[in-house]
Amino acid sequence: MRMRGRIGLLGAIGAAVTAPLAVWAWPDKAPVTVATDLRERDPRATPAARRVYAMLAGLENDARHGRPSRTVIGQHVELQNERYNPQYGDYHGIKQPGYYYRKAKDITGRLPGFVELDLGPGYGQPGWAVGESRSYSRSWPSCRRMWGYVDDAVDLALGVWAGLPRSDDGSYHPSGSHWDCASGTEVSLPHNGGGPAGIVGFSFHQPYPGSPVKGFAQTQQRNSPAAHDPGWFARVITPGTSEHQDLLHDLDFLADHLGYLADHGVPVLLRPYHEMNTKPGHGFWWSGQDPDHFRQLWRVTYDHLVGRRGLHNLIFVWAPNSWDGSYGREPRPYYPGDRYVDVVGVDDYSGSPTEPFGAGAWTEIWYRGLEQYGKPRIVAESFHVPLNAARPDTLDRTPWVLWTVWGQALSYDNASSPQKKNTGADVQRTYWSPKVISGGNWAHSVTNRH
Repeated sequence: MRMRGRIGLLGAIGAAVTAPLAVWAWPDKAPVTVATDLRERDPRATPAARRVYAMLAGLENDARHGRPSRTVIGQHVELQNERYNPQYGDYHGIKQPGYYYRKAKDITGRLPGFVELDLGPGYGQPGWAVGESRSYSRSWPSCRRMWGYVDDAVDLALGVWAGLPRSDDGSYHPSGSHWDCASGTEVSLPHNGGGPAGIVGFSFHQPYPGSPVKGFAQTQQRNSPAAHDPGWFARVITPGTSEHQDLLHDLDFLADHLGYLADHGVPVLLRPYHEMNTKPGHGFWWSGQDPDHFRQLWRVTYDHLVGRRGLHNLIFVWAPNSWDGSYGREPRPYYPGDRYVDVVGVDDYSGSPTEPFGAGAWTEIWYRGLEQYGKPRIVAESFHVPLNAARPDTLDRTPWVLWTVWGQALSYDNASSPQKKNTGADVQRTYWSPKVISGGNWAHSVTNRH
């Protein structure tokens, strides 16, 4: 990554570990301090995870202290749709994995500074599975139809952090391609210059625990046992129940793949159970639940991944839906606590650049609302790039640490919803702004940082 007019992000990551805490407050509030050492949450946090978190916290402290700050521009990549859904995106046809990671560079000449991938939800197939047999995935059926994208997600994450193409990632050849064992087709990861290019994250659109089929439909509350069994969610979080064992089984699938990245020194921003504050009966199976039960779900997940499975490469991201009072409710009751969260964010679909929700600048209501948590603040999902013709000053008023555009929304022209469209000029304006950190080759020494 690079920062125009200032040191690159590599330098920022290195400097941030030892940077002093910055104190800042709005005029009518007590000072707020954002800690920069991840070991306050996880004493065993890996050096790479510490550096990434310290960089994010440093950007947050710059903004709070009134110093010039920057926003890492991110892109969510829906690999399952890119690989298996010909109707997905800005042209009809099957796409190679990482299409929307590469698309930003096609438009601007620059890569995203952050890429978020997904190990769920699956693609309507029975049981958890993977595409290739690997040491970390022997517990899961391999060479299964519609599951190769999971391997691609892990490989792309490693490649974004350490460089693509990489011949030692899975079964990929030096060209960056391999043969998918289930379909017999050639699959290619995008080239990003051969060197470290950015930071990575994972979401987990987890189908409800115990679901026989893994797909997006099974993530929805209306299709889960929660829709007709008011006691089901409580059993999921209660040790000793079969529902709880189903939950741990799902978390082991997540942990096995994240563990491979941990073994290769890759820090991961993990964003589980997002949009938990949607009103009851809507959203995901974990949404709209009793807040106490949700907080327990988060802590069970944390304890399993960090305590039982020993994953210390994780930076935990808590991201409610925009709390507009209708679809999204006030999220504070769902906050798991500082001991379990490193970064706070918002999935913002309640407003648009032309019709922002609430008073102030576009996204300002969420930016101010998240200030109370004393954590780095991000836009975890948005259809829009932050800088566009309608709102070219967004990052002046709301200098988010990170801003992630959702999948195909980067370039998809939705004629029925023109407010969701990013023009090429919008994307160019964002990626070339001095306020934005994009991706690219880092110094060679970065490959030895883990």
